[in-house]
Amino acid sequence: MEHEEKNRTTVMIHNRSYTIVGQEPASHVQLVASLVNQKMQEIQKMNHSLDTTSLAVLTAVNTMNNYLKLKEDYATLLGSMKKGRGRGK
Repeated sequence: MEHEEKNRTTVMIHNRSYTIVGQEPASHVQLVASLVNQKMQEIQKMNHSLDTTSLAVLTAVNTMNNYLKLKEDYATLLGSMKKGRGRGK
């Protein structure tokens, strides 16, 4: 089993510094953090009274909702492609 090197990347999310440790390149981690920060800002604009914990939970729920929709769309697309291949045989 290979030991993969882990990268440490410090990011800012909602005016707070976090150090992320993982195998992804720093540029990828920075992009993810930037998108999380943007989503938190969008949600906070809609409700200024949210505390940080509530804001973080709503951001996570919103993001997971979008992820599941994309996953379903992807599965539908794959199904359509498989059906299309079956017709050509």
